[in-house]
Amino acid sequence: MFVDEVTIEVQAGDGGRGAVAFRREKYVPRGGPSGGDGGRGGDVVLVADERLTTLLDYHFQRHYRAERGGDGGPNLRHGKHGAHCELRVPVGTVVYDEETGEWLADLVQPGQRVVLARGGRGGHGNAYFANPAQQTPRFAEKGEPGEHRRLRLELKLLADVGLVGYPNVGKSTLISRISAAKPKIADYPFTTLVPNLGVVFVEEGRSFVVADLPGLIEGAHAGEGLGHQFLRHVERCRVLVHLLDISGMTERDPLQDFDVIQRELGLYNPDLLRRPMVVALNKADVAPAELRDRVREAMREKGYSVHVISAATGEGVQSLVYHLAELLDSIPLPGAPVEDMVVIRAPRQDERAWQVSQTGEHEFTVQGKGIERLVKMTDLENEQAVRRLHRKLERIGVLERLRQAGIQHGDTVRIGDEEFDFVDEQHWESA
Repeated sequence: MFVDEVTIEVQAGDGGRGAVAFRREKYVPRGGPSGGDGGRGGDVVLVADERLTTLLDYHFQRHYRAERGGDGGPNLRHGKHGAHCELRVPVGTVVYDEETGEWLADLVQPGQRVVLARGGRGGHGNAYFANPAQQTPRFAEKGEPGEHRRLRLELKLLADVGLVGYPNVGKSTLISRISAAKPKIADYPFTTLVPNLGVVFVEEGRSFVVADLPGLIEGAHAGEGLGHQFLRHVERCRVLVHLLDISGMTERDPLQDFDVIQRELGLYNPDLLRRPMVVALNKADVAPAELRDRVREAMREKGYSVHVISAATGEGVQSLVYHLAELLDSIPLPGAPVEDMVVIRAPRQDERAWQVSQTGEHEFTVQGKGIERLVKMTDLENEQAVRRLHRKLERIGVLERLRQAGIQHGDTVRIGDEEFDFVDEQHWESA
């Protein structure tokens, strides 16, 4: 089963809680706080694996979670870091954020890695908050929640040469002739239901990869037929071979077929029309001479290199293979080689931005990734921790912005999943 597009959900590990502890050794007077920090949560990492050819595994399992960080302990013991969750995908996988449509990564080399969801930071223990003004803090932070993402994975096959054309023009027969690939071959349309890859051996130390892409028809870019499912794979090919059926045994005109497929490629991605293209006139063993000559001259007038072949008998096939090898030698590889284990990090959202809005009578909402994280990491059952949160919101300017928005003492404030009663110290001073 060939699967080239899936949607998955990933959850990085939460950070561990910081500890509240104090030194209690017999001969250490005023031992002070000794609570250690929590460990960092594990990341969710995608790794390009050249041994994989499909996204089938992710078709059956859609949810993945990295390990949570360990909690801190007394005597400044740091919690252990959570294990990463590594997901292996085929080379050629493109990753998008399903919710925003944002492009995140393109894994085109074996061993490339991309961190798609970062684990949360471990919460600080009470030892971290000790200072001359507060020598015995009795609170610690909770761990930062790990990032959650809904991702769309798309596989775009990496092939040097792509075979395109109408159904039943002989693409599967050709790839089986020039490589060891064994696609299904029959005399009815849409025989090929999945792309087929084959390695073409030219001579010692010289070879290339060819992809047989399921037949396109008019309207493929808009979802007609099967071609729309596989047009994305054409984008990776450095050279295209357009096969035309010149047997004269169908009602279709090869020149009209050519124009239709070219139009579909251009509507899907205009860059494909600028890709080097070779035209192969197939089924020459049964082709009428008049049709063969007419199509060949028309293609040459358009400026294409034309090869008359018969994939069934092998006529002209070797010449086509050598021509493709020479053409590939003259085309630079896309981009410089990438070293193994390169790490790409998906961009973080702006954590400093926040906004205040009134969402109802006596109800206000504060939105912002950094502010919401601060609240989630605060132990709201600890009075000292809540006071620290209040001071930080005052220092950042959140409370002043709420006052400017018209909030009154006792109104409700929502930050993330939490609700608070607004307590304005200025209210007590004026009273």
